[in-house]
Amino acid sequence: MRKSVFAAMMLAAASCVAQESKPAQWFQNVKLSGYGLVQYQASGKKGDKSNSFDLRLVRLSLDGRIQNDFYWKAQVQVNGNTSTKGSSPRLVDLFAEWQKYPFFRVKAGQFKLPFTFENPMHPIDQGFMSYSQNVNCLSGFSDRTGQHSSNGRDIGVQVQGDLLKNARGRNLLHYQVGVFNGQGINTKDVDQQKTIAGGIWVMPVEGMRIGLFGLEGSYAREWSYTDDNNVKHTEKKSLPQHRYAISADYKTKSDWTFRTEYIHSTGEGFKTSDNEKNPDLKLNGYGSKADGLYALAIAPIKKEKAHLKARYNMYRRDGSWNTSKTMYEIGADYKFSKNIGVTAEYVFVNDRTLSDHNYNMADVQLQFRF
Repeated sequence: MRKSVFAAMMLAAASCVAQESKPAQWFQNVKLSGYGLVQYQASGKKGDKSNSFDLRLVRLSLDGRIQNDFYWKAQVQVNGNTSTKGSSPRLVDLFAEWQKYPFFRVKAGQFKLPFTFENPMHPIDQGFMSYSQNVNCLSGFSDRTGQHSSNGRDIGVQVQGDLLKNARGRNLLHYQVGVFNGQGINTKDVDQQKTIAGGIWVMPVEGMRIGLFGLEGSYAREWSYTDDNNVKHTEKKSLPQHRYAISADYKTKSDWTFRTEYIHSTGEGFKTSDNEKNPDLKLNGYGSKADGLYALAIAPIKKEKAHLKARYNMYRRDGSWNTSKTMYEIGADYKFSKNIGVTAEYVFVNDRTLSDHNYNMADVQLQFRF
């Protein structure tokens, strides 16, 4: 199925390019684009040292407009990743959004969850070697529930809009809320209980956002097994999830960036990842609470060309300091052109779940878009 979708996208792209000189009015501005991240990472973690090159992400997308009012996008991930090499190509985005009114837009399909500022950001634009730990673990990436890696996405319907223009025509308020399966990408609902996620933020000055997000729902799993009498059984378990995030960011005209988000979660998770074949219903034993905080600053050396950066990145898998993992990151980036650049980071890690708490990491990435 995934290979068929990928082939269909490439065929559609070729067709659109062939017809570019005379596009149909109802099918406009079709564009093929993509990006790649080539990574070198070294870790001094005791008992698990590593030193390797990797293809972190390679993605291709098609997007365009239909009858002016509708925007659509389809995106596939071409490569696998460190934990699931065989899961690609796979569909990550497929949605359409009615955009006639800026104060009320409706999106349907598979797309980013409206939870936190960082989740919807492009992997290159978020600024560091990866998304922060709390976003990764509590916003649908490598989620603590045991859900398969979903890149912060789910299937559902969302409404959003901008309100309250000031005298200069700048919007002061944004809202977004959606209803989702709660199971991650490319997966039907299991427990027939939907997840509601959304946020609201104010923009008091240009470039600044202060927001509050919430997520209420569940993650469910179905497990099949055969007993000693060779009788097949199927069991289902649903784990409620309650989360909120407090967020703020500010990007100045001179190219400074500041961003911080605190996320709190209540709800247990499964021990094994849903990436595994027929995972069981055992819980991970971390309890029902988790939280995390990050704070970052990106300072321009040369505007829109080169930057220095630092990030405090902390996650507590059971809400206690005994299980905290804190990453202190410093780095720099440089853009050779609009579409290609390089970033490098040094990370000091303090992981209190390990007997030897402290270790060092280094990360270098070549980033390109087309």
